[in-house]
Amino acid sequence: MDYRVEKDTLGEINVPADKYWGAQTQRSKQNFPIGNEKMPTEIIKAFAILKQSAAKANSELGLLDNKKAEAIEYAAGQIIEGKLHDHFPLVVWQTGSGTQSNMNVNEVIAFVGNKWLQEQGSDVVLHPNDDVNKSQSSNDTYPTAMHIASVLELEDTVVPALITLKNTLKEKMNAFKDIVKIGRTHLQDATPLTLGQEISGWHSMLVKSEAMIKESTQHVKELAIGGTAVGTGLNAHPEFSERVCKAISDFTGKTFISSANKFHALTSHDETVYAHGALKALAADLMKIANDVRWLASGPRCGIGEITIPANEPGSSIMPGKVNPTQSEAVTMVAAQVMGNDASIGFAASQGNFELNVFKPIIAYNFLQSCQLLADSMLSFDERCAQGIEPNHEQIEKNLNDSLMLVTALNPHIGYENAAKIAKQAFADNATLKETAVKLDLLTAEEFDQYVDPKEMTHPK
Repeated sequence: MDYRVEKDTLGEINVPADKYWGAQTQRSKQNFPIGNEKMPTEIIKAFAILKQSAAKANSELGLLDNKKAEAIEYAAGQIIEGKLHDHFPLVVWQTGSGTQSNMNVNEVIAFVGNKWLQEQGSDVVLHPNDDVNKSQSSNDTYPTAMHIASVLELEDTVVPALITLKNTLKEKMNAFKDIVKIGRTHLQDATPLTLGQEISGWHSMLVKSEAMIKESTQHVKELAIGGTAVGTGLNAHPEFSERVCKAISDFTGKTFISSANKFHALTSHDETVYAHGALKALAADLMKIANDVRWLASGPRCGIGEITIPANEPGSSIMPGKVNPTQSEAVTMVAAQVMGNDASIGFAASQGNFELNVFKPIIAYNFLQSCQLLADSMLSFDERCAQGIEPNHEQIEKNLNDSLMLVTALNPHIGYENAAKIAKQAFADNATLKETAVKLDLLTAEEFDQYVDPKEMTHPK
């Protein structure tokens, strides 16, 4: 392999000749051979958005040569467009402030920007620290990139996927609103409801989750940029933070604002914990929805079997004809992962010491993974399962008529204890409620038919 020599404050080091990073990136690559988890591309893109916005602000303030600002904007644009993925090799398990990834971005922008300047015939030279990182520190740029990436993922990836599934459930809710079925509590028979009402519970979960995610996202729109090393803003212009936030807002179409207290912004990640809490709540709801679907579709002959779901692939390597609720299984595994991510994020966020939290990369990695997994699983579940849910009318009717809990409708007429006698005796005799009520001389057949109407039991009366 061909190398070129790069140097930093520690001296010289060989860097692969075809790579655009510099000495500090190479040192990190060699010093942290830990795991396979790379710094998320969403973070790199967010860094590029930040770097071009910082260059714009510094240029407006007269602190950065306009040609250098143009070069930074050009190089950052290449990163944002996804053209330089191969030049960001660093793993998550590095310094807890994300310093090496900040420098990775600075070095690549400087390298690409300098090539562009040479092509323009300019003798201006970009320096990764003095120019690309001007008015900045890793301590305020990494949390800023975290927040930018998180907001983009929440608003542009998670919420649209959630809305897609929510709308499908609303369609099913309306389509099945008149199908009366037996309800279940404690995994035991309960009083009737409609299939539409049951699905309305799922739909409402997603309505609530959407609202909570959107509300929590507003807190993540506060940015640490301008705090520099410890929150004092050393080496940054007093207007720098506000100008950078405006530039980021203009580029993304999202309204980002400067954090009111930079000492808080560098050492605390409570906004991220809060927002991921909303993602965990969504995961909990998806776990419940997916489990309900696979329970209701269980069978096809020896389970509940009240709904059918699409058969997407063979379910067994040994049992011919078996089909499994695989989309539900995928969603529930995602939910488990998100709940684990939440525990990791919560612990990491609790570890701020003095002016800095040094668990930033793991917080960012887990948060963004949760966003991606939730969005992907909701879209897959929607397309390959939810849209294909259909009622099994024959099984629904059988289970409804077999249930002993229809006896609940008799409480206002013969009292709880007499109704309980009917249910217990019917179960013991393997008889119907109607037969047992007449046998115990508690009701006539006509009175039973008048009082026990499953459809009338699905609303207050």
